[in-house]
Amino acid sequence: MRKTNRNADADEAEIDLTPMLDVVFIMLIFFIVVASFLKEAGIEMNRPESNQNPPESDATSIVVTITGDDQIWMENRRIDIRAVRANIARLLAADPEQSFTVKTEAGATAGTLLEVGDAAREAGVKQVNWPAEDKK
Repeated sequence: MRKTNRNADADEAEIDLTPMLDVVFIMLIFFIVVASFLKEAGIEMNRPESNQNPPESDATSIVVTITGDDQIWMENRRIDIRAVRANIARLLAADPEQSFTVKTEAGATAGTLLEVGDAAREAGVKQVNWPAEDKK
């Protein structure tokens, strides 16, 4: 009768994980390097520097102000987002060459800003001006 050594069988069944770990680390380094070359998609905005003087036509410009709590003000009165397009169209009917300016305060959300810009485009505004922030 032959005696079997159970410890010898256990040693033969081991799997060496060192090469697999080497491959994993090489892949990790590769993905970190590749990720640094990726450019995130987003909206690029060219805003004028704050030291530039405002345009002369600002006196005849249609100005919409968005406050920090997303209230929309136009002609010194608060208006609803659904009324922005109609008010802009009314003012453009009087003078189609008027410029359009959106001023935002700190805390205003981008969603409200985009809704006002879309309403202005639907009303017929050719260019939306975004003034630079005042540095105080």
